[in-house]
Amino acid sequence: RMPVSVPAADRRQRASAAFSLSFLSLVFSITAFSSSYWCEGTRKVAKPFCTEQSKGNHCIRFNSPDANNSNAVQYIWETGDDKFVDRKFHAGIWYSCEESINEEGEKCRSFISLTPAADQGVLWLSIVAELLYIILLLTGAILMSVEMCYYSTVIDGLKINAFSAVVTVLAGLLGMVAHMMYTTVFQMTVNLGPEDWRPHTWDYGWSYCLAWASFACCMAAAVTTINKYTKTVLEFKHKRKMLERSLKTKYKVPDH
Repeated sequence: RMPVSVPAADRRQRASAAFSLSFLSLVFSITAFSSSYWCEGTRKVAKPFCTEQSKGNHCIRFNSPDANNSNAVQYIWETGDDKFVDRKFHAGIWYSCEESINEEGEKCRSFISLTPAADQGVLWLSIVAELLYIILLLTGAILMSVEMCYYSTVIDGLKINAFSAVVTVLAGLLGMVAHMMYTTVFQMTVNLGPEDWRPHTWDYGWSYCLAWASFACCMAAAVTTINKYTKTVLEFKHKRKMLERSLKTKYKVPDH
């Protein structure tokens, strides 16, 4: 059996494109997983009474020595002025942070502790799926890099190519499930979470967009890898057929 090879430059170019997409997906997923900007928004918080230390528009000014008297408080709420302040917050898989009213910096809490008890299992499944997603992406990227630097027969390259395609597709499916599970958990936490955390307005942040961009790059890498595998097999079969045809023509035995 004579070895038939697909042009090495073309194979390497396609392998390089798949590796670049897979590596980009890996970087995006690690960045998103470790950040806390999956969701951003504001919370309406009642302004405290101003003290000597607290100044500015984030507290209620009331010039009375008896500011904590119930009648005085009732009068303040009946004036119709805005006695709330919007507090920015951002949340991720691991923790949720919100800005302090009278102090600089942020106050952070574990997002797992904020999640309703009935949904904590789903959140842990989401975390495990995200970790497996990153591990499979790393495995796929390593296999693709090995294939790029692998100068042996086409058959050996095809075996690595097929395995990296399967790993990348599995990674994409896990990533999609993990992102959807986190979305469900966050929405349940917004509705059923602690009163002192529930947001007034919220939207998805840059980390959430980065996580789905990672999924898109992962699936693009999988499609590129599968396309490369299919094209290599078709080229291999075509060249083999052409070789067999030329050999039959060259060594054709005349009929008797």
